[in-house]
Amino acid sequence: MNDEEYYNFVRPYADAMQMLLTRLDVLNHNLYGKSDSRPIHYIQNRIKKKKSLEEKLIRRGKEPTVDNAKDYLQDIAGVRIICYFVDDIYNLAKSLKRQADLIVIREQDYIKAPKPNGYRSYHLIVGVPVYCMDGMEYFPVEVQLRTLSMDFWPSMEHRISYKKERADKEELTTELLGYANQLQEIEKSFESHNEIGKLKEPEKPEKELAEPENTDSPIIS
Repeated sequence: MNDEEYYNFVRPYADAMQMLLTRLDVLNHNLYGKSDSRPIHYIQNRIKKKKSLEEKLIRRGKEPTVDNAKDYLQDIAGVRIICYFVDDIYNLAKSLKRQADLIVIREQDYIKAPKPNGYRSYHLIVGVPVYCMDGMEYFPVEVQLRTLSMDFWPSMEHRISYKKERADKEELTTELLGYANQLQEIEKSFESHNEIGKLKEPEKPEKELAEPENTDSPIIS
């Protein structure tokens, strides 16, 4: 694909990402009902660059075309949310999934089930509606939710070992897994002092509407 095709292609993905960022900003202000008790520490976002997009398609055995990018890639738009506590992650994810006009395309919980190397994070891919003059279409946005310690570990792991050939690769992997476990224990210690972050379930109506009485009268059409 040429540059013009790329920029025209990613524009609605950027729109979808921006709309999701606005929703997250609203949730950050209102999730716990207190201005000084926000769940989000900071947010990063990006649109996959043309070279990266093409390289990923080629690794998957696909021609680097616009059509293949649309059909086979769901991480063209990406948002990384850094929270304070694990409860904040689950509360934000739950709130996003409750929004009726968002579609949950994929959900992976690497907090309850970390990867073997120690990686922890909560991943969602959500379809965000983008409206234009001739209709509406859903565009996927990849969402990664992490605590501060969850984000620290992969950042350091990436810097130390990503795409590098090392003679001590196996030993380093074991060492990094140990660090991940230590960070998790430190995180739990901080969480023990967390006094917010418990969301109430939406209240249900006290009683259902009564069924209309059967009067045996004919239906008027």
